[in-house]
Amino acid sequence: MNLEVIYYTLVAAGLYFMSDWLLDRIEIARGERFQNRGVRSLVFFMIILVLAFLTFGFIKFLVLAPE
Repeated sequence: MNLEVIYYTLVAAGLYFMSDWLLDRIEIARGERFQNRGVRSLVFFMIILVLAFLTFGFIKFLVLAPE
């Protein structure tokens, strides 16, 4: 079995939990939860999207880095 699939799956799970934690921190800083579930989902999506691009880009950089 290809270990890369397992690594990316573990990283994706970590990104999900990190995004949830960051969304909670944003809501605490605001002083209230987002009332509209659509807005909350959009903010969560933007957080996880940015983290995914950064993390997977960094992983790709590490894998393709010259030795």
